[in-house]
Amino acid sequence: MKKRKQRFYLMLLATATGTALGVLGGSLANETITLRLAEVKLDQYASRLLTDGEASSSELRTVLTAVSAAPHSFCSVGQIDYFRKLIFESEYTKDVGRMSDGRIACSATLGHAPRSSAQLTPNFIQQDGTSLFMDIYRNLVPEKDANSTVAALGKGDTVALQQGDSYVVFTPIIRMHLEPAPLHYTETVINAPTQTPGRLIGEVLPLDRAILTSEGQGRDGETLYATHCSIRYFNCITAYTSRAEAFAADRTHFAICVALGGLLGAALGLITSVLYRRNQSLEQQLRRALATDKMRVFYQPIVDLASERVVGAEALMRWTDEDGQTISPEVFVKLAEDCGFVGEITRTVVRHVLRDLGKLLNDSPDFRVSINAAPADLADPRFLPMLERSLIRAGVSPKSIGIEITEGCTARQQIVKEAILHLRSCGHFVYIDDFGTGYSSLAYLHDLSVDAIKIDRAFTQAIGTEAVTVVILPQILAMAASLKLLVVVEGVETSEQARYFASAEDTILAQGWLYGRAVPASDFLRAFAEQRRQPGADSWRKPQVVLNSHPPQDAQLDRPEQPSALQETT
Repeated sequence: MKKRKQRFYLMLLATATGTALGVLGGSLANETITLRLAEVKLDQYASRLLTDGEASSSELRTVLTAVSAAPHSFCSVGQIDYFRKLIFESEYTKDVGRMSDGRIACSATLGHAPRSSAQLTPNFIQQDGTSLFMDIYRNLVPEKDANSTVAALGKGDTVALQQGDSYVVFTPIIRMHLEPAPLHYTETVINAPTQTPGRLIGEVLPLDRAILTSEGQGRDGETLYATHCSIRYFNCITAYTSRAEAFAADRTHFAICVALGGLLGAALGLITSVLYRRNQSLEQQLRRALATDKMRVFYQPIVDLASERVVGAEALMRWTDEDGQTISPEVFVKLAEDCGFVGEITRTVVRHVLRDLGKLLNDSPDFRVSINAAPADLADPRFLPMLERSLIRAGVSPKSIGIEITEGCTARQQIVKEAILHLRSCGHFVYIDDFGTGYSSLAYLHDLSVDAIKIDRAFTQAIGTEAVTVVILPQILAMAASLKLLVVVEGVETSEQARYFASAEDTILAQGWLYGRAVPASDFLRAFAEQRRQPGADSWRKPQVVLNSHPPQDAQLDRPEQPSALQETT
């Protein structure tokens, strides 16, 4: 229970830590994403503004050519009407007119300009000789008429382009194409006489000349920018925004990144805790127990019913997991079979048997320890060589080690037949365990050439009852006698059951609680030595206080509700 709580708290800690790291990672990802998206938007914005500016520049030069070639006499009424028609037919042009000696003479909007108009000085002179004027009508409009249509011309985003005695007032960029904050722009042109850049329209941007007058994008301090330059009209458009504005305008991405980061972090934390728990899972614990030799092997005595002397034992695997819980062989053997490493259990049992009882087996040639083999063992080409090598190293004769196979294995005759023949040729005694549970038949018992059958405890428990299985027992015993097979009876718990089988003419062996439960090797050896010193059945039963003194959970392991031989014994 304590470890379960620890794992639960560890899962919470891992999830919380993962969430926090995910939120942090989401914030960092948001910064990267937001800045990158801002750079892309700026690049697209600058490109769109330049395209728009080139369209207006192309139009105004066409209009400027038309003004220069206008019919009618200089600033005549007919010519002014012609100018108004040009404005009506153009998209970007706001006004057109004539200049004389650097002063405005007339325009489509002004008509004839006042004689007091001041001499104008261009703000920029371009490389093709054209001049650019900003706020061209500022000296023509009285202060009280500052809000008039004429006053609005030339201010803001309008510019006047002059060539010879003709000029055009135009809007370089259509406002409908402008992005709302936080994207800003500025248009830069080079003044040909001085080769210095200057702002034509847009906002003042204190960036280096190289940034304002050459293609490129990037960051300058806290400012993100993108610049595109025209190769036709000598101007560059720079779109820009600040980092703070970019983040303020993109809160949606922030929320999404933080949320996703938190979720991914939480998922990562949860996965980490699950992987840890998986590492602590029953399978992993079982693998570690096998790798570190934490499994225990107990031994249950097998007696000759006629003399009630112990003539052998069955090796039974026992395991307590890392939480201190005793796990039934039904559970861990099935788990090992499903996961493909049941052979490790069999090898562990072999190693323990030879280590625990090797001396007894050498000193008592007629004593035999039976070990269960799973179907996977018999099909594994490494199993038989492993068994032979282990016996040679321990100096134990093969006849001292019996091999039990479950009755279910016999249904796969082709897989086990050669293995059984090889085992018997080496001197091993081969049993069919849990005989009578559904697969055995006289035909393939003869074909498999086994040495003995172990009658399933279900038949033993039926003795003294009206169960139909009792009727089958005489037939099983008769069949075994006809095939000259040794019989071992499992699950003998009462004297009545022992007497039933002891009355048979042939030798019958038995194992069960009446003669002792499975115990550690030290207890088994002590009881066996006591029997040697005190011949007779009672000499083995006296140590039962020791043999039966183990916790109830061990007793339950010896007697599963519906055992299979492998599950009970390995």
